[in-house]
Amino acid sequence: MVTKQFSGVRDEADLRRADSLAREIFSDVANKWALLIIEALGDDTLRFSELRDEIDGISHKMLTQNLRMLERYGLLERTVYPTVPPRVEYTLAVPGRALRKTIEGLCDWTHHYLGDIEESRRRFDTHA
Repeated sequence: MVTKQFSGVRDEADLRRADSLAREIFSDVANKWALLIIEALGDDTLRFSELRDEIDGISHKMLTQNLRMLERYGLLERTVYPTVPPRVEYTLAVPGRALRKTIEGLCDWTHHYLGDIEESRRRFDTHA
C-alpha cells in the first residue's frame, strides 16, 4: 500500500476526494474497533489484556492491528517495560484525547436517538 504524504495542498484534506489523505485517515480511524479502543482507553493507561477485556467481541488480531494503526497515526502511545514477560501499556496521546471528545459526542448521540433509530428500522423493515 502506498502511503499518501501531506504537502499542504488543500485537496489532500478534502474528505470528498477519493484520493485525499484526510479520507484515508478518516476511513482508518472511523472503523468500529478504533473508535471502541479510543473510547475504552479514555483517560486511562491500559495493558493489552485489559483493553481486550473492555471491548466485547474484539479478537487478538483485530486489537493488535488497530493498536498499531492508532500508534502510527500518533493517536496513542505504546510503552514497553523491560520486564519478563514484557509489560506493554497504551494511553491516548494528545490527538487521541482530542478525537475522544468527538467520539463521546457520537456516543451521546447514539444513546439519545437509539430508540428513534430502532423504531425507524422496524418501520422500514416492515414495509420493505
